[in-house]
Amino acid sequence: MELDKAVAVVTGANRGLGRHLAAQLAERGAKVYAAARRPETVDLPGVTPLRLDVTDPESIRQAARTASDATLLINNAGISTGATLVDGDPDDVRREMETNFYGPLAATRAFAPVIEGNGGGAILNVLSVLSWLHPAGLGSYAASKAAAWALSGATREELAPRGITVSALHVGYMDTDMAAAVPADQKTPAADVAAQALAGIAAGLPEIVADDLTRQVKQSLATEPRPSQV
Repeated sequence: MELDKAVAVVTGANRGLGRHLAAQLAERGAKVYAAARRPETVDLPGVTPLRLDVTDPESIRQAARTASDATLLINNAGISTGATLVDGDPDDVRREMETNFYGPLAATRAFAPVIEGNGGGAILNVLSVLSWLHPAGLGSYAASKAAAWALSGATREELAPRGITVSALHVGYMDTDMAAAVPADQKTPAADVAAQALAGIAAGLPEIVADDLTRQVKQSLATEPRPSQV
């Protein structure tokens, strides 16, 4: 995909990785709709703020009507509550699934016809190393990202005949608010992750793996889980 000619919708574009993705797309010459629940919080120059709440179906439908020239959707918005699956608050589990799985699904369903009608394009789903690694302490978040990985694979096959590629970005700790408590030397700069993500979209890669930890976890997927992991 030629990013300088893209018309991109980036969810969660007011901060963190989403902000870097929107900024770098704009720098490359793309038209960018910087989507957020509160568009007044978007302060990037050269972008168009767009109201989009991934947990609100009508908000998503309205965003798709507004951004009717879109050729690229980046499903970046997400949350982490720290809920465990057995003893965690079930409302938190539902919130994570609504935001991290049903949100990208709803956005994909709304924007796929738009992108197809504009001649095709791409979708990027921002996932995590926890798509593949499922620690008990982050069980709810890991389950939502594993579901979003399945979403990425299935929609990739479904949308390919319609001229839409689907990529999944997997990354460990980044220097964003979500990982504020993690030591700096364990985090990858969000700007670097954004650059890798955009390069992967341009190349049409199905999977974009952004750091060494995630590469190591991916390579270990074929091994049997240890008893303590079962």
